[in-house]
Amino acid sequence: MPHFLCKLKPPRATFLTDMTPEEALVMRGHREYWMPRVEIGVVVAMGPVADPSGGYGIAIIEAPSLAALEAMQASDPTIASGRGFAYENLLMPMIAVRPSMPLAPIHSVTP
Repeated sequence: MPHFLCKLKPPRATFLTDMTPEEALVMRGHREYWMPRVEIGVVVAMGPVADPSGGYGIAIIEAPSLAALEAMQASDPTIASGRGFAYENLLMPMIAVRPSMPLAPIHSVTP
């Protein structure tokens, strides 16, 4: 099945450091939406990227087609919120994935 590199672009470059309480709730919904898909293996990996030119989120997602991927993303609370988030999706023609491991706890790394 195809894999896609998905970049979730926030409404502004400073979003990761200055999100409002309302935006934090949207992001909580985003995480709650995708975590079950991590647990069943549809999402290979996901998380925020602390890019100095502006943070964003990435995920590697397995989906039968681009249309199926976009349908999943349309229900993401970030997109449904109408707050200016947008996905950029790129097909990964080949992918190597390490063997399945127990789900690791989520942790933060301070750059």
